[in-house]
Amino acid sequence: MDLPAEDLQFLSIADILKESVSIPKQSPKTFYLITLTLIFPLSFAILAHSLFTHPILTQLQNDPSGTQSSAEWSKLLTIQFCYLIFLFAFSLLSTAAVVFTVASLYTSKAVSFQSTISAIPSVLKRLFVTFLWVSVFMVAYNVVFLAFLVLLIVAVDTQNVVLFVFSMLVVFVLFLVVHVYFSALWHLASVVSVLEPIYGFAAMRKSYELLQGKGRLGFMLVFGYLAICGVINGLFGSIVVHGGDDYGTRIVVGGFLVGVLVIVNLIGLLVQSVFYYVCKSYHHQGIDKSALHDHLGGYLGEYVPLKSSVQMENLDA
Repeated sequence: MDLPAEDLQFLSIADILKESVSIPKQSPKTFYLITLTLIFPLSFAILAHSLFTHPILTQLQNDPSGTQSSAEWSKLLTIQFCYLIFLFAFSLLSTAAVVFTVASLYTSKAVSFQSTISAIPSVLKRLFVTFLWVSVFMVAYNVVFLAFLVLLIVAVDTQNVVLFVFSMLVVFVLFLVVHVYFSALWHLASVVSVLEPIYGFAAMRKSYELLQGKGRLGFMLVFGYLAICGVINGLFGSIVVHGGDDYGTRIVVGGFLVGVLVIVNLIGLLVQSVFYYVCKSYHHQGIDKSALHDHLGGYLGEYVPLKSSVQMENLDA
């Protein structure tokens, strides 16, 4: 990101994507290793877990007597639990690695895969606390969403047109607007947790403030990412999981889709980092690169925590 800090606020979606794609060229070996060790396992798990759950679900559907249902349900729940733990762990690890590496490049700090891995334990603690706060809000969101989903089902059963339209509208807004906006809030809070001396609820509040004025741009970026991931998952399910006996085609297409998802996830993590700088620029909160450099060094034991006078906001670049 060679642009002046004050010009970052004017970046369009195309400009943000262009900047994001160009970042790995500054340290290709580091990003190659991050992609291979963290983002690839994450992407593979996202798609491949359905290969393990689909046969179990099929067997449960074809077992009306329920003679094997207990064992199959136990197996299914075990797989889902392990999958969620794996997804959670590698999602945080990938976010920590990419955000830290991008910030190091931004401050002209020496970058290597070893330094990134060394910083991850400290970064991960902050991201985990932020994730816990996000989970609290997600539980509240899901409770409201399920309540209106039940209301929608009741409206269909009772053939209440007014109730149906109202509940359908609320479900649509909650799913499409609130869910996407909350995802943007979460991604931005993750970057804040790494790059600023705050995390948890404070990071979410700061993320909300940064999104003001850039909410539409954040919404479009997250919606585009989720839409692409949805298409990839749909193609994987229809061609690979339900593809019949043509194993050659299923293997080739499956490998190709995993590769595409790896690229999409890497670019997505890069985009959320660049978007943070765009939001900071929009609010005229310049980033003191020397302070950020020292802050990043603190994760490696190179620096004492930031002085209270340096908050990395309201500073001139």
